[in-house]
Amino acid sequence: MNLAMRHILLLDLHDDPEALAAYRHWHRPGGPPAAVNRSIREAGIESMEIWQAGDRLVMVMETGADFDPDAKRARDAADPDVQAWERLMDGFQRRLAFAPEGVKWVPTERIYSLDEQP
Repeated sequence: MNLAMRHILLLDLHDDPEALAAYRHWHRPGGPPAAVNRSIREAGIESMEIWQAGDRLVMVMETGADFDPDAKRARDAADPDVQAWERLMDGFQRRLAFAPEGVKWVPTERIYSLDEQP
């Protein structure tokens, strides 16, 4: 039995061509610090991609059965390298208008699946 779960999350960037280019540059292969990539992998995140359309970002994340987002948040809060990355990224990111207080990446809800259609 496969207990993997897909998460789709949304976030906006400041609509500024230089900021958009810089954000993309920071996310190139080798761009994020090793501590950030290690934090993601050690949390039970099996794959992660970020897609961009204009100033909108879409994160597609696959997690294993052992993924605990609360535990990841706590570990990240105690990691100065991850916190430095988050502060850097905050300069580019813009919370969605409907995001709950303190939520950066907003989870989505699946409303259609071809597999469930007749």
